[in-house]
Amino acid sequence: MSIETKSWNEDANGFGLNHLPYGAFRANGSTCLCVRIGDFVLDLAACAADDVCDSLPVELRKSLTQPTLNSLLALGPQSWHTLREWLTSVLEEAASDEVKTRIGLFIHPLDKVELALPISIGNYTDFYASLHHARRVGELFRPDNPLLPNYKHIPIGYHGRASSIVVSGTEIRRPWGQSRPPNESAPPNFGPSAALDYEVELAFIVGQGNVLGEPIPIAEAGQHLFGVALLNDWSARDIQSWEYQPLGPFLGKSFATSISPWITPLAALEPFRVPALPRPAGDPQPLPHLYNEVDQQNGALDIHVSAALNAAARDMPLAQTNSRDLYWTAAQMATHHTSNGCNLQPGDILASGTLSGPERGSAGCFMELTRNGAEPLQLLNGDRRTWLQDGDEITLTAFCERPGLQHIQLGRCTGRILPAHPAAPQSS
Repeated sequence: MSIETKSWNEDANGFGLNHLPYGAFRANGSTCLCVRIGDFVLDLAACAADDVCDSLPVELRKSLTQPTLNSLLALGPQSWHTLREWLTSVLEEAASDEVKTRIGLFIHPLDKVELALPISIGNYTDFYASLHHARRVGELFRPDNPLLPNYKHIPIGYHGRASSIVVSGTEIRRPWGQSRPPNESAPPNFGPSAALDYEVELAFIVGQGNVLGEPIPIAEAGQHLFGVALLNDWSARDIQSWEYQPLGPFLGKSFATSISPWITPLAALEPFRVPALPRPAGDPQPLPHLYNEVDQQNGALDIHVSAALNAAARDMPLAQTNSRDLYWTAAQMATHHTSNGCNLQPGDILASGTLSGPERGSAGCFMELTRNGAEPLQLLNGDRRTWLQDGDEITLTAFCERPGLQHIQLGRCTGRILPAHPAAPQSS
């Protein structure tokens, strides 16, 4: 197909030359890596098999033939930069007619391909990096002392289940589980979750990892992070509240997590970096291993994030929030994660935890919006919600904008709730 590259600059719906997010699609029984440009995808595996990208180093071309991005992630920042420069050069308006014709052979309409998960996820860590979320949730259970003593000293997190992370659009089955009985002297209930929730999050994708036993210094942590995607950490609050003490979330979280099929390179977000959230007066400063002045000056991202219920175009918004309100930066999360010598690996996910702003209307989950179900939410169409119902669909969207810059639209993340499995799990 012929391509008019000028459109990538002027009308690419947030997916222009300044963005170029990575993904994967299925074709002829295989999974191929791709880059999104406007409403099209560029087949990177096909490019690598053609001499159109002979200028790229051999190892870089080889990484593009793999079914996931993991090999590319392991090559590190210089290779990521080289590939991004090459992609820009062949897709920009100034590319030669010959290059445009060759590249056009490998471009397909987005609506004609089936997207797949572009990374192999070995490990998934979910943090709790929003002070506003932590305080609002803590007030529900500990009104006099909502934040635990460690919160302002370390990025709190738990190790999640990587095997149940699914690509956007995958339907989510309501989980079965134990929950707290109304009468605490009675045995627990076992049944489908009656308090199913969503959580608006960002996923930071690990690029190069670190050797076991060798922590990542805070000044170098950014070089180990490749990109960002929207993530929905589905949560069964009734199961979670019964099981989480003393070891934290387990079955109330591990049944499913949704992630966008598009990974936005952090290189594309450089113009949207902002200072880290200022610490309120009286808050402790991070310990030296978690503090870096450069990270404090530009370690946060100005990403506007929205959640909508049963509406792909945000006609029924639940909340609007911004990642710049996080208490901890991505670099601090990565450094803390490795401070004991833990080794991160290419494709690992470090999730932000629920993104919530200072106002209740910027809360990123039903637990906050409805005060744990005590105050049902009135929707624009007249419906009310305490928790998610069967058939409900949650859509997460996000964008970055700044005067004088072409805006960026992150890949959306959707999931629809299916009824619980009709047969209860039981022994034979």
